[in-house]
Amino acid sequence: MTLRARLLLAFLVPALLVLSVGGFLLYRASRAALEEELGRSLAAVAATMAADLKAERVLSIEAGDELGEGSRTWRSLHAQLSLVQQRTRVRRIFVVDAERRARLDVGGSLQPGTEAVELLRDAAEVERAFSGRPSSSQVLFEGNDGVLYKTGYAPLFDGEAVVGVVAVEGSAAFFGPLRRLRNAFVGLALLTLLLLAVAAGLTGRALAAPLERMVRAALRIGGGDLTTPVKVAGPRELGILARELEAMRLKLESRDTQLKLMLGGVAHEVKNPLGGMELFAGLLDEELRGERPDLTEGRAHLERIRRELQYLKRIVDDFLAFAREQRVSLADPSAVELLQSSARHLAGEASARGVQLAVHAEAATLRVDASLLTSALVNLVKNAVQASPAGAAVSLSGRVLADGYEVTVHDAGSGIPAELQPRIFEPFFTTREQGTGLGLPLAKKLVEANRGALSLKSSPGSTTFTLSLPLES
Repeated sequence: MTLRARLLLAFLVPALLVLSVGGFLLYRASRAALEEELGRSLAAVAATMAADLKAERVLSIEAGDELGEGSRTWRSLHAQLSLVQQRTRVRRIFVVDAERRARLDVGGSLQPGTEAVELLRDAAEVERAFSGRPSSSQVLFEGNDGVLYKTGYAPLFDGEAVVGVVAVEGSAAFFGPLRRLRNAFVGLALLTLLLLAVAAGLTGRALAAPLERMVRAALRIGGGDLTTPVKVAGPRELGILARELEAMRLKLESRDTQLKLMLGGVAHEVKNPLGGMELFAGLLDEELRGERPDLTEGRAHLERIRRELQYLKRIVDDFLAFAREQRVSLADPSAVELLQSSARHLAGEASARGVQLAVHAEAATLRVDASLLTSALVNLVKNAVQASPAGAAVSLSGRVLADGYEVTVHDAGSGIPAELQPRIFEPFFTTREQGTGLGLPLAKKLVEANRGALSLKSSPGSTTFTLSLPLES
């Protein structure tokens, strides 16, 4: 199922349930309230009639009094009830005695003295009326005309005794307006659903379009296309998602570029020592095949092969160190001890080259991975020592700043040409014949893994690498 279809269902299904259940409950509540009000009205009419009737006159009517012109009492009471029927517009008014036998019936067909069997459907309500309390039928019944009716009951008193019941039937005329109200509500519900469907469609389109673009972008990235940018558009949340996807694409593109550079660099760097080893191995083979092998020359060839193997091993080690994902284990080392430890690693090489190595560090507690940062400093100091002429000095300094700790590695070598400085941190970029071009990129990577930054400032006779590091928080 598409996203648009899901959004449409998410809008319409709850709305349909709310409107259906709400409409049904409203209809039922309205109907119940109107039925109750109709019952009270009919019971009130019945009570009024019962109060106006004289019980002894009603009970004096016997079977057959309605025949012909009817007895005087029957005609008088029948006329009285007929007038009330016309004024109140009820369907029927009838009176029964204690034995549930009819005495009067206006609007109905009960003859005096016949049993009113219709009272059986409201037995509880009739019993309540005989106990002296007005009541009305709990359910509507359908007449021969197809209209729904309700009956109100009131006791007929003779002194303190209840001797009969007056029943008044009225039509549920409110059902016409109620049905119209129901139909209007159904129409409103359908219109609301239609508007919601349109709104859901527009919302789904507004949400689905940028999401579909991001899905296509993700599929492109998954398929290897790391060059096509991800367009940032849509609502705020989708915009954030698109920006994060674009940032991920840029990182993957950067890593892919680095990987290609590394693979090309490794292939180039490995090819040179392999070619040298192949040459010296051939020379060694020729020397050993001679009648009188020159062992001194053979050992020289073997030593050259060993040097090439060492260089090849260094290339592989640098490549693995650069490609490895750095896991940072933060600690709180002393800045002075960290810088002094880094300098000790290069003390022997500096002495052999006649380079003085000086450490000046202000006391502070850093929040870094000491092992990774030491590797980065050793790399920088080693480059500085190798770039310095004999008798020169390399300084490793540290000082506390307002927002962190700054470490500088300074040498007085020939410097880095300005046109090469933007590329100095690119993998495999080097100006040395035997350099792998991974030392400075690795140092930068290790510094950034410690939430720091590495920068360069160089001119002829002066080169300074600056590390900005966080202090203990």
